[in-house]
This record gives sequence, C-alpha cells and structure tokens, in this order.
Amino acid sequence: MGKLMTIGQLARRVAMPTSTLRYYEKVGLLEPASRSHSGYRLYDSDAEQVLTFVHRAQRIGFSLADIRHFLTAIRKDALLDETVVEIAEQRYLDVERQLVERRAMQHELGLFLRDYRRRLAEDRSSPAAGLFDRLVERVCGGHAHEPTSASSLNWLLEKAGCNLAGLDRETLVRALSGRHFHLWRTEDGYSVLIPHPDAQAEAALKAIAGVEADCHAHPTLQLSKQEEGTIFSVRGDKAFLFAEFFLALEDEAAV
Repeated sequence: MGKLMTIGQLARRVAMPTSTLRYYEKVGLLEPASRSHSGYRLYDSDAEQVLTFVHRAQRIGFSLADIRHFLTAIRKDALLDETVVEIAEQRYLDVERQLVERRAMQHELGLFLRDYRRRLAEDRSSPAAGLFDRLVERVCGGHAHEPTSASSLNWLLEKAGCNLAGLDRETLVRALSGRHFHLWRTEDGYSVLIPHPDAQAEAALKAIAGVEADCHAHPTLQLSKQEEGTIFSVRGDKAFLFAEFFLALEDEAAV
C-alpha cells in the first residue's frame, strides 16, 4: 500500500484545500485507505492519482456527477459502461459545438471584411482603402478562401508585440513533432502541459520560455516541472496567443 498520508499531507501534495478534499469524500469521489488509531482518515498514493484525475476532468468541463461515474467505472473495471460513453460523447459534442460556433464566426468575419473591401474598392479616394486592404491581406490572406491559421497567427503575434513571432517554427516543429499536449483555460489565462518531454523537446520548451521571459504581451509566464510533465502557464488578456501558438505547432507537426 505504501506510505499513508493524513488529509493535510495529501492536500499539500495536490495543492488543494482540505475542505475540498472533505467535500470530494462527502460526494463519493475520494475514499480513505484506512483510519489511524485515533480515527483520522489516512490516504495512499491512489488517492493522489484520483485527485489528479478529478482536477483534469474538471478542467475540461466535466461535472462532479460525471466524474463520479468515471471513477465508479474505473473502480469496477467497466470503462466501456454505456453511461460513461454517453457522458464522454456529450462533452465532446458540447466542445465541438463551441468550436463550430467560433469557426463560423471567423468565417463570417472573413467574408464581411472581404465584402467591405469590395465596397471600398468602388471609392479608391477613401484614405481608409489602403489600410483596409492591408488588414484583409493579413487576416484573410488576400484570397477567397478562409484565412489560414499560420498567417492569422503570425499577424496576431506581431500585432501584439509577442516575442513568439520571432521563433524558428521549423526547429520547434521538428522538436515537438508527433507530440501531443494538453491545453486548458484557466481563470485568467491558459496552461499547456507537455507530457514527459525528451532532451530535444526540453530544449525547444526552454527556447519558448526564454523568449517569453521578457515578453511584454504576456509577461507572467510560469514554467514548472511536475510528475505529469512540463507545464507552461500564461496569464493576461493576450494569453490566448500562447495557446494559439501551441495549437499551430501541433497542426504543423501533423502535416
């Protein structure tokens, strides 16, 4: 069973308040391994893994009731339980729906900008015509199709004065090619987890952290190593650029 922990020790290991752990136990998410002679709850390493699972599932939008279904299935070795599958499918559909809404808005924005440029073209005397042409070129690539993620991202990074714009993308893609990562929204930014990076990936991540250390676009980057891997956390209203950068890297690596 290994070394047992009190609720306070477990709370410190997972960086959660003891009140949260007690609530999780109350709603059936957490179970003590045993009790001390004095009646105190004692937890083993499995409890830490459960709490990591709960935290990760919450980050991607599952409710505590959903998570309880998952944990029950894990404990009963019934991961393909019909209810579990339905919960996972529904959450995936919810996320996909949100993505489609945003893609549709991006598409319509591109169409709107191109249509507006055509109207401006009828009056080339307008001082705004040249400026608008450059905007449409940057955002829409100057073509009739939807804007590419790479061209849009480069423009956004440069516009925000983000140091990521100057990084050698090809080198980073080679280092991170085929490597999946976890990305989630925090209260005031984004976090990216790179699971178990190797030496080449570590060098790439340090390069990213290095240029971000004095970046004025989002200067509150934090880089930390945990058992799961390396975590980047960025705060601020431009943190989405950091998330977009990693998403673009993954897309480029998949080509």
